[in-house]
Amino acid sequence: MHVFANPARFLKIARPLTPWLGWGGGVLVAFALFMGLFVAPPDYLQGDSVRIIYLHVPAAWLGMAGWAGIAVASLMQIVWRHPLAAVAARAIAVPGAVFTFICLATGSLWGRPTWGTYWQWDGRMTSMLVLLFLYVGYIALGEADRERGGEGRITAIFGLVGAINLPVIHYSVLWWRTLHQGQSIGLTGSTIAAPMLWPLLVSALGFSLLFGAIVLMRMRAMLARQKVEARLRRAAA
Repeated sequence: MHVFANPARFLKIARPLTPWLGWGGGVLVAFALFMGLFVAPPDYLQGDSVRIIYLHVPAAWLGMAGWAGIAVASLMQIVWRHPLAAVAARAIAVPGAVFTFICLATGSLWGRPTWGTYWQWDGRMTSMLVLLFLYVGYIALGEADRERGGEGRITAIFGLVGAINLPVIHYSVLWWRTLHQGQSIGLTGSTIAAPMLWPLLVSALGFSLLFGAIVLMRMRAMLARQKVEARLRRAAA
């Protein structure tokens, strides 16, 4: 990762990579959602309401993966003092929070016809709500630290500590038996039928590419802002 420590070297790679990720992800998402919403068969129990899975599951995956990325970047910032680690973590925070919110919103809409209620205080939904609050806290703490001119060390520690919630989210359906269904996709196989599974996997890949494009765009914008602020400070000196 230290090969990208130079912002100029990073930007040289990020500029051409961003549109490839963005357009590639957009095409995959459009294709997967079309296949999932109009071609894939309905579930034998839940009917057409299960089609929300093609947005809900990728959103859940990216909400958790986003915080995992923040934790890794925070570790690199604290231990190796990587110059782009804090930028990467802050760039991940907003899209991570958005996808976490989408996960909660779509899960709530899915729960109404399935469970008969929009919300259930079970382990999975509650821990995902905690993740959203963690994102909001991280964003606020990062902005406050940036305005104060700090190095972002406190924000990085918060990013690492918040990662404790990730295994709680993952194992919540095993630790607490509630209305939320168990894990459907694992290393040993899947309980989802193939005609429904492959559009879901394509959707997850497409949204992941879009997520990467958004993060790169935000990192580039933050580096440009830092450059402008540095020039203004030198001009005012």
